[in-house]
Amino acid sequence: MTTDDTRAGLLLGPGPNGQWDDERVSGPCVLRLPHGQWRMWYYGREQGFDPEIQLPSGRIGLAESDDGLHWRRISGPLTRGAVLEAHPDPTRFDATHVGVSGVRHEDGLYWMWYFGGDHSRFRIGRFDVKGLRLRPGCAISRDGLHWQRLDGPYQGALLDFGEPNAFDAASLGWPQVVRVRHDLWRLYYHSLDAARMVFGVGLAESDDGLHWRKRGEVFGPGEPEAFDGLGIGTRQVLWHEGRWLMVYEGVAGNGHSIGLAESDDGVHWTRRPGSEPDGSIFAHAESGSGAWDAFAVGTPCLVAMEDGSWRLYYVGCNETGLGHGDELAARHQIGLALSQGSDLTRWRRWDGGRR
Repeated sequence: MTTDDTRAGLLLGPGPNGQWDDERVSGPCVLRLPHGQWRMWYYGREQGFDPEIQLPSGRIGLAESDDGLHWRRISGPLTRGAVLEAHPDPTRFDATHVGVSGVRHEDGLYWMWYFGGDHSRFRIGRFDVKGLRLRPGCAISRDGLHWQRLDGPYQGALLDFGEPNAFDAASLGWPQVVRVRHDLWRLYYHSLDAARMVFGVGLAESDDGLHWRKRGEVFGPGEPEAFDGLGIGTRQVLWHEGRWLMVYEGVAGNGHSIGLAESDDGVHWTRRPGSEPDGSIFAHAESGSGAWDAFAVGTPCLVAMEDGSWRLYYVGCNETGLGHGDELAARHQIGLALSQGSDLTRWRRWDGGRR
C-alpha cells in the first residue's frame, strides 16, 4: 500500500510474470482457520489465457497469511502454480475455465464449490461469447492444494441449466453453499436472464451436499434506478445473530456496488439499505477518480473478528470507458474494507496500517 488515494483498499494485485495469475486476480474466498492461519483461494488468469472467454476466471490458486492483511502466494501443483484448472476432457462442463466461489473446512476436509464453462458459445445482444454457459462443481482436498473433483450428473456439474424460459436457462454461476442442519444444505447461485437482461439469485437444496433439487429464483433486481437495478450477482450468505444475511454484488448500468439483505428463513429476502448515496453498503470509488476500484466492487467475502467487527474482502475493477462491453479491458484486483464496529452497513477501505 502507498499513500496514493487511488490505491485505498488494494490488497492483492496480479502475480509475478510467468505465474498463473499474472494478468488479473479475482473472487477471494477467505478462511480464518482455528490455529491462526488465514487462507485465501481466488481465481484469475495469466497473460495469453483464452481471450474469447470474456470473464475474469481461468484458473484457481491459493495464498496464505498470518494476519489476513499481508499475503504470500503458495505455488500449487498445476499449470504455473495453480491448484485447480480446466478439466482436460473437452466434453466436461469445466473444460475451458474455472473459478472458485466458496470454500468450507469441515471434518479435516476442504470443500470447494466452483463454477466452470465449456466450449459452447452463447449470444448476448451483439456479443457472441465462449465459456459463459456456467455450471457448478465441487472438489475436496485434505491440504487445500491438491483437489479431487466430485463429479455430478451433468457432464460433471452438480446442476443443469433450466428450461428454455427459466431465469437460469443460460447459466448457473458462482455457487455458494451453506449447511442449515445435518440433513439440509443450500446452494445459492446466480444467472443472467437473457430475456429480461437482468441477474437473479437461484436456490437449490440437498440432503447430502452432492445431490441437488432446485427451488427457483429467490432474489431479483431492485428498483430500476437503484444500485442493483439490473440484478444480483455474486453473493455470500451466512447465519448471524438469529437471521440469515446476504452480502451481494448489485449490478447497475454505471457500475457495481455491494448491498445487504436479510431473511428469517434463507428463502425470502428483504433489502437492508446502506449508508452510501446509492443505497448500497459499500460503493465503488468515485467515477473519474482514477481509483483502482472506480467502476465496480463485488464478489464479497465477510470474515468476523473477535471484537465484533468485520472484514470485507472484495474485488474491484477500474474504469475503462467501455462499461460492460469488454470485461477483459478492466483490471481486476482484490481489496479489503473494514466495518465500523459491528455495523454491516458502514465500511472504510483498508489503509495499509497507516494512522
